[in-house]
Amino acid sequence: MKAIFKKYRIFIGIFLIFSCVTLYLFYGALKPSKSLPIYNPADVNPELVDTTIQFISKYHTIADFSFVNQNGKTITQKDYEGKIYVADFFFTTCGSICPKMTANLFDVQKAIANNPKVMLLSHTVFPETDSVPALKAYAIKHGVNDAKWNLVTGDKRKIYTMARKSYLAVKLGRPDQLYDMVHTENFVLVDAKRRVRGFYDGTKKEEITQLIEDINFLSNE
Repeated sequence: MKAIFKKYRIFIGIFLIFSCVTLYLFYGALKPSKSLPIYNPADVNPELVDTTIQFISKYHTIADFSFVNQNGKTITQKDYEGKIYVADFFFTTCGSICPKMTANLFDVQKAIANNPKVMLLSHTVFPETDSVPALKAYAIKHGVNDAKWNLVTGDKRKIYTMARKSYLAVKLGRPDQLYDMVHTENFVLVDAKRRVRGFYDGTKKEEITQLIEDINFLSNE
């Protein structure tokens, strides 16, 4: 047996290497590659989408926007051009889910601190009370990095339109009040082509972990 092994050891070695490489290639071919869906209005809970676009099933992108951030600076889509970003909706006096959402988004901020491809964008649903000074105080309290994370306010009608026609993430408020909004716990992941790629419960740590993983995936696409 030893004599046979010595005689054919090169052949056996080549055969084993070939077998390992073949198995590796088969595994790679059969293993499903990771991908993220591209969301359109027709894919989302109709409660979160304006009735005028609920039927749209492809080519949905985030519309142009212009709001004012915590530093009084006008923020537009140009500031997010070519960026991956996470968008959400909140208000500074919210005492229910907002504190947890903000704390979790702070964790996302830490995770993307050294990634120049990624930013954050939080919109107030109560612009009538969330002035620039109110947003600034909130930003300081919660450790917002101005270079990565904009808290924005502006015309309520425009925020409402972005929430329901672009981000597909806000419910209707009181029917007797035009442009009334009820924000959800959703964090919305937007890719560098302004497409919605994911929705995450901003109150749950496990979904924040998944969000960070998906951000890294888009960053390396």
